[in-house]
Amino acid sequence: MKKIAMTCLLACAFLSSYAQEINCNVTIVSDQINAQQASEKQVFTDMKLAISEFMNNKRWTNDLFAQNERIKCNLIITFTKSPQQNVFQGNALFQVIRPVFNTTYETLLLTYVDRNFNISFSPEDRQMIFNEQNFSNNLTSILGFYSLIALTLDYDSFSKNGGDRFLTRAYNVANLAASAGQAGWEQTGDVRNRYWLVENLQNQQLLPFREGVYNYHRLALDNLTTDPAGSRRLILDFISTIKNLQQSRTNSVLMNSFLDAKSEEMINVFSEATKEEKQKAFQVLSSIDPSKTEQYRKLTK
Repeated sequence: MKKIAMTCLLACAFLSSYAQEINCNVTIVSDQINAQQASEKQVFTDMKLAISEFMNNKRWTNDLFAQNERIKCNLIITFTKSPQQNVFQGNALFQVIRPVFNTTYETLLLTYVDRNFNISFSPEDRQMIFNEQNFSNNLTSILGFYSLIALTLDYDSFSKNGGDRFLTRAYNVANLAASAGQAGWEQTGDVRNRYWLVENLQNQQLLPFREGVYNYHRLALDNLTTDPAGSRRLILDFISTIKNLQQSRTNSVLMNSFLDAKSEEMINVFSEATKEEKQKAFQVLSSIDPSKTEQYRKLTK
């Protein structure tokens, strides 16, 4: 009996050292909603706590994650209006963060701007229930979707197409929410909404992009300190792939979100490159991300 009890205690101690997969920092900005529009400002405090608990306490896999292995995310929600009690409209910025091997540097996997963060929430909603097989409400669907997208990209960055199982689940969440008529999931209209983000990730035409996420992070960034020249070549190959893909998908939310996350990083990566590499990087980057041409011009100076 003592041996059994000790084994159980050791097992509990072992499991308690592991954690859920997501480590999300949640910020809610409600300055644009005055006291007349939202009867109780306390609702935003309750909402932040409920969202944080959902994102950080829900398990999505049977994989073991140590505390320091959890996938870091930032979720910044900005509400612009409250058309009726317990209904809030605004936008959100969702970022997924990955550590780089053998460094203290952390890289952004994705910076996604959600322009339709429209939800309902009341203090009674503190205990948020989510079922992947049935639509419940827009807030839990959005948060579940974000979590599964974070898992998709993180696993993709460590093994080629490693996030497939999470991507399928994210696509299911998107379809259920779209069937329920929720804003931000439509297959028509806004090509930068949540539906199109997951569609881009699933689209076979864009499969080279997902494979490039692995090459960029695991083969290039993780080896940048030991093989800088080889790593820069891989990154050049990847952004050249993006250029080719853009010819068929001119306004891809996936590629635009990736470039929003990576522009400064790529400037820093190529700042130590040869003159020829810098010139090629500038040409490709300014072509695929023309709105940031002046930023990329640093590479030519």
